[in-house]
Amino acid sequence: MEFINGEIDGVIWRPLKKYHDHRGWLCELFRHDDLPAEFHPVMAYISATETGVARGPHEHRDQADCFCFLGPSNFKMYLWDNRPQSKTYRHKQTDVVGIDKPMLLIIPAGVAHAYKCVGKETGIVFNCPNRLYKGEGRKEPVDEIRHEEDKNSPFVLD
Repeated sequence: MEFINGEIDGVIWRPLKKYHDHRGWLCELFRHDDLPAEFHPVMAYISATETGVARGPHEHRDQADCFCFLGPSNFKMYLWDNRPQSKTYRHKQTDVVGIDKPMLLIIPAGVAHAYKCVGKETGIVFNCPNRLYKGEGRKEPVDEIRHEEDKNSPFVLD
């Protein structure tokens, strides 16, 4: 399976603005009145990724991720449209986000994704997906298709 470079339908890239004052800064990550209802978060988590380390590629059958990249590092983001019904099926999109380009990124179900910490220090990522991890009471299978271990995966990071 080969991918071509281009924008991916349904992915939302929204620059985040930091408001600075003498105390530091504040950044609004999301608002319900700014997000389409199908992407409203139901939980949130934060993760740290060491420099040079990648997470993914993987995709979800039903879940959409709502990532916020603010720093203190940068991440190279990789997206592959793996939805046969999409008008941008087999498109690949990359960008660098984080301290130099704060970004909210909504990734719909079926879009394979990965990110790699490309800065000089550990990076922090905030995610507020629209589905509960392992479902209500953590009793369901994880909604994740992992491609990291597949040596023949078409989802390749550079």
